[in-house]
Amino acid sequence: MTGTDIVVDVTNAASFGDSAALDFFKASTKNLLAVAAEAGVGHYLALSVVGTPQLVESDYFRAKMVQENLIRASNRPYTILRSTQFYEFISGLIDIGAQGDVFRLPPALMRPVAAGDVAAFLAELTVSTPLGGIVEIGGPEQFGVDEVARIYLAANEDERQVITDPSTSYFGVELTDDALLPGTGARVASEKLSEWLYQSMAD
Repeated sequence: MTGTDIVVDVTNAASFGDSAALDFFKASTKNLLAVAAEAGVGHYLALSVVGTPQLVESDYFRAKMVQENLIRASNRPYTILRSTQFYEFISGLIDIGAQGDVFRLPPALMRPVAAGDVAAFLAELTVSTPLGGIVEIGGPEQFGVDEVARIYLAANEDERQVITDPSTSYFGVELTDDALLPGTGARVASEKLSEWLYQSMAD
């Protein structure tokens, strides 16, 4: 890594439950930070998730919080980009509420985003001065989790029913209405859910 100016950390755990995510993020982040320090890397840029501090009762988000804290404590110049949920992961999001032929999902609000828009913002940040803090990005539209599921299923001609259920947990956490929303200063991405769905159907 000698001569490297920036590390872009988009690593992710294969498992969201138990201690697997925590073990993964501890090990991978410590290793990357150590190598970055040895090489004198001038900017450590990491991708995280909007809402992480409010969701630490979840094994996965507790692990993401540990990752963020390790980066902050490293004395490396850094930027952390927290993103909302990717459109590309909507099917997995829906599955958290699967019960037979129906989905029970909370009405908590979210602003899902295209992975391409997040990648473009990451690219901007690679040529920017390290912020020593956190920035956020979210999509241009706000939906309930249950509403996103209905839109996605309809676009895929899937007739299974979505039942609104505020008690359905999100990776082990019961959501408040705004837990998945970015702050007021977040970057607003351009691609709408309908545009992404149209393109994904065309592909």
